[in-house]
Amino acid sequence: MYHVDVTNTGDSKFKVASADGEFAVDTKGGGMTPPDTLLASIGSCIGVYVKKYCEGARLPIAGFAIRVDADFTKEPPLRFKDIKVSIDLKGVAIDDRRKKAMLEFIKNCPVHNTIKNNPDFAIGIL
Repeated sequence: MYHVDVTNTGDSKFKVASADGEFAVDTKGGGMTPPDTLLASIGSCIGVYVKKYCEGARLPIAGFAIRVDADFTKEPPLRFKDIKVSIDLKGVAIDDRRKKAMLEFIKNCPVHNTIKNNPDFAIGIL
């Protein structure tokens, strides 16, 4: 089971902590915003799967970058309506067969799959 604690540290600031690390969230510029962290989760999870694919296929990837862009809806409820992920292999050329295989493989990213499959969601007050 995964677990994170989110603690308000004053005003619009929050400390997000897991067993393995922590970071700040701040809607007023002192850290990433909650939407930023969602997009970061998508991009970094996909990055893990790009790396796994390249290692398994023995592709010489020394570094790569992932860009995640999103737009909010203009109508309620406020949410991302479009999310676009772009993978920059930093000049490493791969053929169309490998590109297709990589794209299929990275669809195993659990963050991507969670968003696509509308998980059950419960909110309670202790």
